[in-house]
Amino acid sequence: MIITDTHTHLYSEAFDEDRNEMMQRALNAGVERFFIPAIDSTYTQSMLDLETDYPNHVFLMMGLHPTHVKENYKDELAHVEEWLSKKKFYAVGEIGVDLYWDKTFLKEQQEAFAYQIRLAKKHRLPIVIHCRDAFDEVFEVLEQEKGEGLFGIFHCFTGTLEQAHKAMSYNMKLGIGGVATFKNGKIDKFLNQIDLKHIVLETDAPYLAPTPYRGKRNESSYIMKVLEKLSSIYGMPEEEIAAITTENSKEIFGI
Repeated sequence: MIITDTHTHLYSEAFDEDRNEMMQRALNAGVERFFIPAIDSTYTQSMLDLETDYPNHVFLMMGLHPTHVKENYKDELAHVEEWLSKKKFYAVGEIGVDLYWDKTFLKEQQEAFAYQIRLAKKHRLPIVIHCRDAFDEVFEVLEQEKGEGLFGIFHCFTGTLEQAHKAMSYNMKLGIGGVATFKNGKIDKFLNQIDLKHIVLETDAPYLAPTPYRGKRNESSYIMKVLEKLSSIYGMPEEEIAAITTENSKEIFGI
């Protein structure tokens, strides 16, 4: 059983004390492919180091996270553009809009999102979308950028069934993680109405640990709890869900 974690921040400081042991736990559990989203330029070297340490398992993205869109966002976008032109990445991400913490830079967040979608199209790469309290604002940008070359993953999908269909209409798979296991997560109520061909698995480690680890540091091995939950939602064996969602991730990332 090969499991793919399509979204995990393995370079995070949260793993500095025990990164190798944490990776080994995930590999032992059958998680063999880890896709690593970028945040901003300060993390680029840590990501490259991680890829050097685990070349057969770790696949990097490049992008500017919406919560890190500040006054210097144009410099950060130049950093993204430069790296995309000189090295192989597997997606542009994570990019999008986040209005949970701060609405100050909404215009700049949307501008950075659109700019990075165009970079992804230029390099024929998928995008990985971060959306928090911002479905309308994210869909507004997707609507203006829709069409050929737009595809990817709507990471940590927490919307309604209607929003799920809208996301899928823009060629997005839905990234499903720990939220599916939460009592108040809501998406578990309608997920079985969405064909598994639209779903990929993720942890977003070290964030959003699934039940029974909720509130603790998340890690990639905990994806087993997400798999377990989807097995019960879809009434299918875990092996089958792992196989289908890994196939879906190959379709997106090309490997």
